[in-house]
Amino acid sequence: MVLEKEIKRSMTNPLLDISTLPRFNDISPAHVVPAIKNIISDHRQQLSDLLEDNTDPNFASLVTPIEIMGHDLKRIWSPISHLQSVLGSPDWREAFIQALPLLTEHSTEISQNTQLQRAYATVSESFLVGASESERSAVEHALRDFHLAGVDLPEIDKKRFKEIMQELASVQASFEHNVQDASDAWSLCILNSEELAGVPQQTLDRAREDANQKQLDGWLLLLNYPTYNAIMTHADNRCLREKIYRAWATRGSDVGDNPNWDNSSNIEKILSLRHEVANLVGFKNYAEYSLATKMAESTDQVLDFLRDLADKSRNAAEQELAALQEYADMDLQPWDIAFWLEKYKVANFSISNEELRQYFPANTVIKGLFNLATKLFDVSLFQDSNIAVWHEDVRYFRIEDSAGQAIGGFYTDIYARNGKRNGAWIDECVSRQDLNDKTELPVGYLVCNFPPPDDTGLSLLTHDDIVTLFHEFGHMLHHLLTRIDVPSISGINGVPWDAVELPSQFMENFAWNYEVLKKCSSHLKSGDPLPQALFNKLEQSRNIGAGLAMLRQLELGMFDFLLHTEFNPEDPVPALEMLRNVRDQVSLLKHPDYNRLPHAFTHIFAGGYAAGYYSYKWAEVLAADAFSAFEASGIFDPLTARRFRTEILEVGGSRNIMDAYIAFRGRKPTTDALLRQDGILSK
Repeated sequence: MVLEKEIKRSMTNPLLDISTLPRFNDISPAHVVPAIKNIISDHRQQLSDLLEDNTDPNFASLVTPIEIMGHDLKRIWSPISHLQSVLGSPDWREAFIQALPLLTEHSTEISQNTQLQRAYATVSESFLVGASESERSAVEHALRDFHLAGVDLPEIDKKRFKEIMQELASVQASFEHNVQDASDAWSLCILNSEELAGVPQQTLDRAREDANQKQLDGWLLLLNYPTYNAIMTHADNRCLREKIYRAWATRGSDVGDNPNWDNSSNIEKILSLRHEVANLVGFKNYAEYSLATKMAESTDQVLDFLRDLADKSRNAAEQELAALQEYADMDLQPWDIAFWLEKYKVANFSISNEELRQYFPANTVIKGLFNLATKLFDVSLFQDSNIAVWHEDVRYFRIEDSAGQAIGGFYTDIYARNGKRNGAWIDECVSRQDLNDKTELPVGYLVCNFPPPDDTGLSLLTHDDIVTLFHEFGHMLHHLLTRIDVPSISGINGVPWDAVELPSQFMENFAWNYEVLKKCSSHLKSGDPLPQALFNKLEQSRNIGAGLAMLRQLELGMFDFLLHTEFNPEDPVPALEMLRNVRDQVSLLKHPDYNRLPHAFTHIFAGGYAAGYYSYKWAEVLAADAFSAFEASGIFDPLTARRFRTEILEVGGSRNIMDAYIAFRGRKPTTDALLRQDGILSK
């Protein structure tokens, strides 16, 4: 009867059909709220029955069914969350907004269930020597998360915790939507081609097409990252660069084009709610609360880490800025840096992004990246055109091991389009699971915003684009190559946030290897691979601006962390004032008064990086140190790659990450490899 009921439900609501990959051809926004209400109702009943029947709970009788329930719910929610980010559909956004409170309430309800927490504690106490590392980790993580969700609190405080989480989810979604709406609404029509001197042809072609679609003359510049980056890096017209910079730097703010999209009040509310929830469960501030699930042991450790890197990088950054200003013969503003860095590279190394781009058609790069995965990790990847997708640009790939056995799969959606969230990311579609004869392989989404293909289907990537693609593919490998069968700790799940960037930043290093880039390249006209001489120039130019880039990331990390560490509800320091204070300490550049970086900082106000943006640098230290092991043994050394896969990529959250790292590297990481890699320390 249960099976018949599930079949009937999935026939009427395709979101509830989790027997296959998401049925993107069938699902619609109208299915969202009914599906979420249905699955939550079912799970409430299942949980009630489970707790009533479990007088002597163990992993198999309690944790396994809970894991399966969580896995099924994530499978239903995944396409909902994903589509509202990539389609730019008001209906999908509205469905997401309506469903989000239901999901948040349900999640908090489970994590505050005292009876369930006690049952987990009983399971933990009953573990014998024979219990697996995965089982122990899953239960330990769950018990930690019960505490962080306020399970120990009096009922009145539990109620307040639940209210906060509901409101926080809503405000964070509003923050992200304001940024997206502000980005989508802005455009600049250029009628005189002279104003676009220096802008790459690929960008001009896209701008011309965008103008034609709006029945406008000239070129229409939109506020997506490929256009923004192309203008900031290549446009000779300084006034145009400042216009685009201003539009980008004021998205979702009080000085942006539309006050309805001002995130000022959202920022204040988010910080206040986070601080309150941290206080409720016994932490002084949200930064301390955040670190409960991370590698870093204290707020002082994080701040010391950031300040130490800033001190070690400052001299190099000062020299870089002085050299650039001397070369440009002017005091440089933020909208000048990328432009003059590119000019400086061309003048000193005879290399430009546009010259390199001619060698990197997107499809060729992807093919080369897959060849690298095969070489390193003994896997094969194949496109499957029979899988339903949400847009004509989307592709689906299967991944198999050396014996031809399926490992999992992933979708790629790599081109920018209006309505699609800016940036690059991966997300889970399906987590790996093998419990109670329910076996499912991992599937993910890989999303970027590269220049869209031209009329011939060609999209040319910069080397920076390639680094981004390798980064996201590192995350995807972490998701796909897991050997952990318990969903809550498989793949990227359960991995400390300040370690989750290790595989991604590790993979970036291969984008700086000639043998890899050679396989990723094919000249637009001749079909020739990237010449060694041109790669040598690229490699020589690698560290140009590295010190300034380091300070930029440290500025963001320090701003985020201090914002959450020093928040005082009685006298909150405005985000812009905190940013100015941090920039006075770290940045070498003068920023205009209209700069509103916090108002579009979705990583920390709408994503998972709150009091955790430092994680990029923390994990970059791990990644550079890990890659140095490959450099010592040969970067394609199969034994080193096998050890990295076994000790890092396969273990998910089943193991203490520092123990896993030491098992791979033989010691704890140091910052030296990163500083050498960036040219800040001599090699």
